[in-house]
Amino acid sequence: MGWIMAISPNVPTDVRTVTVRLTVNGGELPLEIEPRVTLLDALREYAHLYGVKKGCDQGQCGACTVHVDGRRVLACLTLAAQAEGQEVTTIEGLAAEGELHPMQDAFIRHDAFQCGYCTPGQIMSAVACIAEGHAGSDADVREYMSGNLCRCGAYPHIRAAVRDVATGSAEVTAP
Repeated sequence: MGWIMAISPNVPTDVRTVTVRLTVNGGELPLEIEPRVTLLDALREYAHLYGVKKGCDQGQCGACTVHVDGRRVLACLTLAAQAEGQEVTTIEGLAAEGELHPMQDAFIRHDAFQCGYCTPGQIMSAVACIAEGHAGSDADVREYMSGNLCRCGAYPHIRAAVRDVATGSAEVTAP
């Protein structure tokens, strides 16, 4: 038996769009989008920044973590229009002048990833964790990184990378 798709008479057929100008990784991104487009979908589908991962799409896993004006946010729970006029930084925007961000380097050195799917969100959250002053102990790191899930269980390596950067000589600030 086949499925029949019907359009409800209450659903508008003419979809309204808005113009949104985002600043992403230092560049301007003008968009013509529906008002309900999330920052996650705008970054992936319009800016083609695939480092921002779509995990649960419900704010539970942290795979979509980005920085908005230096604060970590879940891009799946943020409308793109809400980020207008603010600086959005993704994992692609952490590296500067061809050099990895200290946290990106620490994740590599500590093998803080396995499948790698959660890694961009973990790194973005880790940078913010340090910038917020929440990396004083393993317990602090565990608490303030608890919104980022890793199905592979690389948590000890992730904490080691965060603590290495937090206690190292490299200055870490949220972009």
